[in-house]
Amino acid sequence: MTTPSTSPTDTPARLLQLLSLLQTPREWPGGELADRLGVSRRTVRRDIDRLRDLGYPVQATLGADGGYRLVAGKALPPLVLDDEEAVAIAVGLRAGAGHAVEGVEEASVRALAKLEQVLPGRLRHRVATLQAATIPLTSGDGATIAPETLTVIASATAGTERLRFHYRAADGSETRRLVEPCRLVSTGRRWYLVAYDVDRAAWRTFRVDRLTEPFATGARFAPREVPDGDAAAFVRRSVSSRGAGPYELDVEFSAPVEVVAARVPGVLPDGSGCRLRATVSDAVDWMAVRLAMTGLDFRVRGPEELVLAVREMGDRLVRGAP
Repeated sequence: MTTPSTSPTDTPARLLQLLSLLQTPREWPGGELADRLGVSRRTVRRDIDRLRDLGYPVQATLGADGGYRLVAGKALPPLVLDDEEAVAIAVGLRAGAGHAVEGVEEASVRALAKLEQVLPGRLRHRVATLQAATIPLTSGDGATIAPETLTVIASATAGTERLRFHYRAADGSETRRLVEPCRLVSTGRRWYLVAYDVDRAAWRTFRVDRLTEPFATGARFAPREVPDGDAAAFVRRSVSSRGAGPYELDVEFSAPVEVVAARVPGVLPDGSGCRLRATVSDAVDWMAVRLAMTGLDFRVRGPEELVLAVREMGDRLVRGAP
């Protein structure tokens, strides 16, 4: 990961240092590259040819001194990162992976797993120290997941290794599970693991925020096909079966439209306030929590199940006050 020191006769290390220089967004005169590497311009030209043979699109410009720069190609070649770049990327991926960021979440976890596998110990410590000293301010309302948990699961999934972990169910009961992981799926506010439960001989969906102490056993398994061949659809069916199913949400907010719209998308003007009508699939208990988290005064017009859930939550909060 760190660009090594080189000697003129150390061709592999010299190529890595040359690649690191070319990956900066500028054009390098051949003479300057030769001085940096401690070799002749002819050696630089030969090294450029070697990089091209490896798939790196190096463009040369004509002139008295000649210049070289790395340009966009048809495929992404391997990158060479210095210490600061590696730490910056790892911290950024960790911050994003801990929250379900729609559109890039699975790719972030895969990239983080690959990067952390090759990070030297000294850089791992710097990444952990920097992340521990920062607090992300996120707009999502989902559970925060430790990046280490995601990377362990992602690595076991990619390596087709059986995975052990402790799991806490919705009722608070805890069990020890042995599974064959298939896919990590993000719904935008939660992470789920789709896996084949070895002891129960059945496919299961696990909420990752309820999963602790994941451990890749090293035991390989032959991949199975997830039901219907679609992990995302399997999670969708599993989650909806645990909730109330689709229902018509009708909530009235007692605040100006511009105030509500900044916190609740999809609201419409309604008299002196505004109203939200939508078809949703979230469990009514969770919807009650989400409404309370807006920090706005509201009245639920429907469905009746949500009205009761809001009343029960209010009563519980009142009982908990000193």
